[in-house]
Amino acid sequence: MPELRLGRRDFSDGQYAVMAIVNRTPDSFYDAGATFAYDAALAAVEKAVREGADILDVGGVKAGEGPEVPVAEEIDRVVPFIDEVSRRHPELVISVDTYRAEVAREAVAAGADLINDTWAGWDQEVTAVARDTGAGLVISHTGGLEPRTVAKKAVYEDVVKEVHDDLVSQAENAVAQGVRRDGILIDPTHDFGKTTYHSLDLTRHLDVLTESEWPVLVALSRKDFVGETLNLPTDERLNGTLAATAVSAWKGARVFRAHDVRATREVLDMVAAIKGDKEPKAPHRSL
Repeated sequence: MPELRLGRRDFSDGQYAVMAIVNRTPDSFYDAGATFAYDAALAAVEKAVREGADILDVGGVKAGEGPEVPVAEEIDRVVPFIDEVSRRHPELVISVDTYRAEVAREAVAAGADLINDTWAGWDQEVTAVARDTGAGLVISHTGGLEPRTVAKKAVYEDVVKEVHDDLVSQAENAVAQGVRRDGILIDPTHDFGKTTYHSLDLTRHLDVLTESEWPVLVALSRKDFVGETLNLPTDERLNGTLAATAVSAWKGARVFRAHDVRATREVLDMVAAIKGDKEPKAPHRSL
């Protein structure tokens, strides 16, 4: 498995990392603004750390369609917060969820270790920020969508091959531009520019990505492909999310972006123990 170094942490072969989500937005699809207020967001960080988060992903703009958020407002939502969290939890890897280079640069200066660019390099200067600062970079696949839009009709001849080839090409290009090789993650980016069938196919064949030289991040938590598969609303998608998480871990994903940190941590620890990568925490039966 390739090396992965983020902030002060080295994530070794067989180690699963939980990336907790804290949205500094009033209109996020799942929590509907529950962590928009500063104090509520800080409380969510403390809870995530207690429950086993390794990485904290902070976003200031809803991924989906919604009101325009100016760059200055996005910076105001995330940068002071990242600065505070980095001082309170120097051991925690901090990620900024943004597709804008200006926001990424300010966030890294405030303490972010990773740039989670979920819109596939729409702003090409994001790569330059990772290069100039030494921050890690999440490389995503969206099928060419403009940020914060939904595909009207997503069509692929072979979604697994096309996503793999695009991500590997983007990763190699980032290294050629000077981004740290051991700071790059690739994300198949379930739902973005994809139907539910595409996201299921990518999960089913995730090993095609994990067998590449790049560590894989999956963002599965309560997404539409889970909801459409089970015909369930957002607040009832945890079980489906955890099933997809277990499958993705077994197939070699390394980082898991999650709303439900404790449940995700327990699933990943169980998968790691079954695979023989982690010891049981309290074995005593018949010993």
